[in-house]
Amino acid sequence: MASNADAKKKSGLAAVVAYFREAREELQKVVWPTRKELYRHTWIVIAISLGVAALLGLLDLVLQQGLQFVL
Repeated sequence: MASNADAKKKSGLAAVVAYFREAREELQKVVWPTRKELYRHTWIVIAISLGVAALLGLLDLVLQQGLQFVL
């Protein structure tokens, strides 16, 4: 029984090692953005986030005023 448990531990450890090896290989295939692309995409995300925040704030204001009018 003990040898069977040891075999399972080794196969489990081998699976973990294989997982990290494959993950490293996949990360080497990734095309990482340049610094310029990173800055551009960051500003796009910030601008869209601010736009959505403004839109939701305006919608909230309109709905609040509508609710106060009804009540």
